[in-house]
Amino acid sequence: MATQGMKVFCNIYSSFMQRAYDMVIHDVAIQNLPVVFCLDRAGLVGDDGPTHHGAYDIAYMRCVPNLIVSAPMNESELRNLMYTAQLETMQNPFVIRYPRGQGVMTEWKTDFIEIEIGKGRKLKDGEDIAILSFGHPGNFAAEAIRDAKQFGISPAHYDMRFVKPMDEEILHEVFCKFKKIMTIEDGTIVGGFGSAVLEFMNENNYTADVKIMGIPDRFVEHGTPKELYAEIGLDANHILEAIKEMATIKIKQLIN
Repeated sequence: MATQGMKVFCNIYSSFMQRAYDMVIHDVAIQNLPVVFCLDRAGLVGDDGPTHHGAYDIAYMRCVPNLIVSAPMNESELRNLMYTAQLETMQNPFVIRYPRGQGVMTEWKTDFIEIEIGKGRKLKDGEDIAILSFGHPGNFAAEAIRDAKQFGISPAHYDMRFVKPMDEEILHEVFCKFKKIMTIEDGTIVGGFGSAVLEFMNENNYTADVKIMGIPDRFVEHGTPKELYAEIGLDANHILEAIKEMATIKIKQLIN
């Protein structure tokens, strides 16, 4: 259908897409066809366990030429990404990954807005640490950032929205201003969003302390999403502790 000019939406679990990886490359990416891959159940899915966790799609999609790879932080961003993907001007394969579970917005029927491809957004200015989030865990980061205020720590927060292409303007801003940077994603830390940030840092000769937070290099077992994100250290409490650890110098200065 895509070869005949139709805009095709392929809705599939992230873990099931693994079985069709060859088709993504050979049938879609090589021909640069306008297929939109909506990857449901990205991240940890809970009781379905390790066979269904969508841990690997960031890593296995961002290495494929021609693909656009994105993740919304909330329902409004998901609507806008899907709206953008179906526009006539959009002719590349387009990946949109989103989690299983409850949403975060009560008023989610927002107006459709086209999102510039590869463009992130700054959610909060800060001075001490830059937090770069990709997708739903940005909500965990936002909660941790609010709690960090009581410790005198001022993190900046950027919702990157795209891992391919990445917002290089934001990344240049971050690496020029901050020496402590944290990346947050609900995908494997091996080859994922954090790895892409490190690649950018290396290619542009920046130096910084970078902490990558995501799904560890092991199979995560069964449990509710809340339990599992706490287990792997990716909930708001663990992100707050990581922020405090990275900002220990400033905390010691405040105490003294």
